Amino acid sequence: MARAIQLAERGRLTTDPNPRVGCVLVRDGEIVGEGWHRRAGEPHAERFALVTAAERARGATAYVTLEPCCHHGRTPPCTDGLIAAGVARVVCAMVDPNPLVAGQGLAQLREAGIETETGLMEAEARALNPGFVKRMEQGRPYVRCKLAASLDGRTAMASGESKWISSEAARRDVQRLRARSSAIMTGIGTVLADDPSLNVRLDPSQLTGMDAEDPVRQPLRVVVDTFWRMPPMARMLALPGETLVAGAEHLPERAAALEAAGAQVVVCPRHLGRVDLPALMETLAQRAINEVLLETGPTLAGAAVSAGLVDEIILYLAPHLMGQSAQGLFDLPLVEAMADRVALDILDVRRVGPDLRISARPCLE
Repeated sequence: MARAIQLAERGRLTTDPNPRVGCVLVRDGEIVGEGWHRRAGEPHAERFALVTAAERARGATAYVTLEPCCHHGRTPPCTDGLIAAGVARVVCAMVDPNPLVAGQGLAQLREAGIETETGLMEAEARALNPGFVKRMEQGRPYVRCKLAASLDGRTAMASGESKWISSEAARRDVQRLRARSSAIMTGIGTVLADDPSLNVRLDPSQLTGMDAEDPVRQPLRVVVDTFWRMPPMARMLALPGETLVAGAEHLPERAAALEAAGAQVVVCPRHLGRVDLPALMETLAQRAINEVLLETGPTLAGAAVSAGLVDEIILYLAPHLMGQSAQGLFDLPLVEAMADRVALDILDVRRVGPDLRISARPCLE
């Protein structure tokens, strides 16, 4: 199963919106076939493994990171392929949370006389697809909030100047985060101040896990813009890929101007005078968005944390000080007591060039 998980990782940047899946076929203690899902619309991991194994698949055990599918989508059911190949046993790390599968694939295999087992390295398998799992189980994408700050927790000077806080190595690391994301989200304040591109600017050879011939997939760009202040001449609207502007105020002329400039628009409910962020996340999930990378200023970042939408914070801490007049990381409701703090669970700390990269999970009830 560990090998199947390694194979699944190869699809980290290309399978979206499908889950990353790996499969290994073993017979008489020897690997006879293996495969991984590359991109939506292409054969699933099990199908690739069966092709490489050919007749040696008969009587083999299939180790799969996710329950084999049993429904017709863009590709035929993997359960049919495993049954036809004469596989004797299927071990899957986790049951597929997709309601179209959800145990039915394993049931179909058992009805065909194939022994099944689940739960082997389940935690590692779930970690492969945090966004797909959350979208299927909770109807929302997995949200990472990326921030860069000085050692004293400042993200920009009082004037708004922020280039560059983090190092080139950290910025390249962010490009890899973008490449694995389904969408990159920011607020209108960031757009008006910086006119960002919010795109992936590394080529396949620079992105770990991609073959040279793999095209770089540009994530959906999402701008939270309650009053439709997005300029039709914004840089991102002229770049490859799609941009979605989410507003809440009824201003059809402004929305129409953005559509004419190439943006998609969506009207969201309002909460406290702004775009209702939970409603927006549900809308993104309905569009098959698995993982959202939130790259924004303290207002939207604080609102997302306060709403319980942020699953992971990735903070690049640069070795310099910017002083008390510079802008902070999060605009959060007034915290007057220690008990009101937002607790974090530190997941990982590592060096990226001269900077520290800290990954943490908010401990919100």
